[in-house]
Amino acid sequence: MTARARAAIEEADSLFGYTTYIDLIRPLASGKTVVSTGMQKEVDRVWQAIRAADAGGTCALVCSGDPGVYAMAGLVFELCRENGISAGGGPQELRIEVIPGVPALCAGAALLGAPLMHDFASISLSDLLTPWEMIEKRIVSAAMGDFVIAFYNPKSKKRTWQLDAARNILLAHRSKDTPVGLVTAAMREDQGIHLSTLETLDAGMVGMQAIVFVGNSTTFIHENRMITPRGYESRYNLKQERVND
Repeated sequence: MTARARAAIEEADSLFGYTTYIDLIRPLASGKTVVSTGMQKEVDRVWQAIRAADAGGTCALVCSGDPGVYAMAGLVFELCRENGISAGGGPQELRIEVIPGVPALCAGAALLGAPLMHDFASISLSDLLTPWEMIEKRIVSAAMGDFVIAFYNPKSKKRTWQLDAARNILLAHRSKDTPVGLVTAAMREDQGIHLSTLETLDAGMVGMQAIVFVGNSTTFIHENRMITPRGYESRYNLKQERVND
């Protein structure tokens, strides 16, 4: 959590969010009005937050990671636009502040080493809001472009086949030995880190809190770290003389 995000939660009169995320910040919720809802209730909880703010309250809409990365920031603005609510911050308008957080791809990459050092694509495998045909097209395009890929929402109780399907698509374009990093609950108490290859990736180890990193053609594993070169080795001599005292 960033310092500004923590301050915003502490300053708020009321908190709104997905139940799991609210539970993570319970120590900061004392004395505040808390509205938590389950999965697929995003529109409801965001609208409740907008209404509370429109009535003059200071509200914090809690997201996981960064609010602008597969989270609620965009929905806030969409609902304001669709319902004629001005959010310019003027005397008679809502003031909306999107507070940056640490997205899962950054937290996960830090735990793995440096897998995102070159161009990468972030793709959500959830087909609840995006048709699978579009997701498949994006996977193929990223594979053909040799992008490192960070897969969000790889699996849930109901969505069990998408990760294997994505893996099969990638195997048509990428070596079976391509490094893969799996990070679960990055930077939280129950975090898990696992390295494999595209061929040996076990979807059974993957859950909703996981993010899956698939390397590009240059990504390598060194001492249990996943690294994607930036290209320095093609321009500079990386072998340096070590001086021993």
